[in-house]
Amino acid sequence: MSMRKQFVQTVENLLAEDERLVLLLGDIGVFGFRNAFQSFSERVYNIGILEQATLSVAAGLAKTELIPIVHTIAPFLVERGLEQLKDDFCYQELGGNFVSVGASYDYAALGCTHHCPGDVGALKNLPGMEIVLPGTAQEFDQLFLQGYANGRPTYYRLSERENPVSFNVTFGKANVIQTGSQATVVAVGPALKPVLEAVKGLDVTVLYYVCVSPFDIETLKTHATSAKILLCEPYYQGGLVSEIIKAMWPSAVLLDVMGVPLAFLNHYGTAEEHDEAIGFTPSEIRARLEQLIHE
Repeated sequence: MSMRKQFVQTVENLLAEDERLVLLLGDIGVFGFRNAFQSFSERVYNIGILEQATLSVAAGLAKTELIPIVHTIAPFLVERGLEQLKDDFCYQELGGNFVSVGASYDYAALGCTHHCPGDVGALKNLPGMEIVLPGTAQEFDQLFLQGYANGRPTYYRLSERENPVSFNVTFGKANVIQTGSQATVVAVGPALKPVLEAVKGLDVTVLYYVCVSPFDIETLKTHATSAKILLCEPYYQGGLVSEIIKAMWPSAVLLDVMGVPLAFLNHYGTAEEHDEAIGFTPSEIRARLEQLIHE
């Protein structure tokens, strides 16, 4: 099951169990939630292509102690709605769930208007915003059930591409995938898939993060016994650099980062072709990791 189908199933189950939930769609996912429209017509709405207004409506619902879920494509939810996320939710300390699809370039062929590698970086600048990047459908289900009613604004970044295996994930905690002595790889969300292939046979630690914010400092501090760290992120690269430096302080750290470069991806094709173009592949990750080990 894809993350998006799991999202539908998870939310439909919760709508039946928790009468506080209200789902607002931005003309995306309407067909997927067709059963929910029939079964919970008083709590499922397609607001349309009005992302900023939808977020303000969601904030109003949150003020009445309801729990809003807003769903649309990442650039429209985050970049178009950033002011409302900042002022209506974070500033007022309201709880809400914001679930996106399409980032970073899952909708590769649709071009820059539908790319969104900048969502995580933008949201990290909003005080109080939680940011979650599940790596599989099962992990999304676990994380959403753990966090949807926690009273805080939370962004769930769904991906069209998934890791080959699911882990038992805990909101706000990292998973230790393997331990080694020569270096540490920090893999975020779906970036774990190429990392797992890249590290085969290498004596390295792999730490898997599904929560960017809150960031699990303790797991990194405990298990990054080598001062050499490779950070692999499926969005604009470097997003967790400050968190890693803070976690390792006062020790010095040799840190390399891989992810999406700060550039417009002007060529059309598949997401995998974009991976090749920017060098975010298992072979490139392995080469950078081996270079880091031998520094």
